[in-house]
Amino acid sequence: MPTTNIDALAMRLRQAGETGVATGPVRDEIPAGDVAAAYGIQKANTDFWLSAGRRLSGRKIGLTAKAVQKQLGVDEPDYGMLFADMALGDGEEVSLSRVMQPKVEAEVALVLERDLGVPDCTLADLIGAVAYALPAIEIVASRIRNWDIRLVDTIADNASSGLYVLGTEPRRLEGLDLRLAGMVMELRGEPVSLGAGAACLGNPLNAAVWLARKMIAVGAPLKAGDVIMTGALGPMVAVNPGDVIDVRISGLGSVRAAFGRQGTT
Repeated sequence: MPTTNIDALAMRLRQAGETGVATGPVRDEIPAGDVAAAYGIQKANTDFWLSAGRRLSGRKIGLTAKAVQKQLGVDEPDYGMLFADMALGDGEEVSLSRVMQPKVEAEVALVLERDLGVPDCTLADLIGAVAYALPAIEIVASRIRNWDIRLVDTIADNASSGLYVLGTEPRRLEGLDLRLAGMVMELRGEPVSLGAGAACLGNPLNAAVWLARKMIAVGAPLKAGDVIMTGALGPMVAVNPGDVIDVRISGLGSVRAAFGRQGTT
């Protein structure tokens, strides 16, 4: 696609986020199934935000759980950028004015203590680079009206990223079996989503290896200190003003997101 078209679509998504007025899908304005063009739109906005002073804090993997893939009608993962101003503290009030059409996912987050730039990154390479794991909530959002998205739409929209919340008790990987880690998400004490690590490409570590290889392939390898949101362990859930979401992941502990009663969605 011509750079001018990519820049125009990137600006359209950016303006939707700035104004809070969702836009239509982008898939009809790029060649059918053109994933490279979709990532080009994402990168155009990433470059814009970096030049505006935002700081990258890591990456997110999307569409790793079969349940989420079914919800969105896609059959492969994607990735997006995490920025430092997207991070929220455990239990901190979430202003709904910051996210459009928000939904939540329970995830395992990994934080790196070493760079991951080796070619053909292996599972052993990844494990050796991880400092610790945390329970996490991703607050996904869509700048595209009514979540009318396919793979290229969500990729272009920075993998439908919004905000993320990390737990506060880091766990080393030793002794953890993330594949069998069970997850329960509760809304005001009632279970609304169940899952396990196996739902995330078979293991959240597998998802992280996939991401590491992708980042190396595009010339943006993961660095020490980066947060990796490895992908949903169960179905995403829509949230409304005043909702309180609690997530527990076996072996990792718990994390909470509390949504304010005011703000636009």
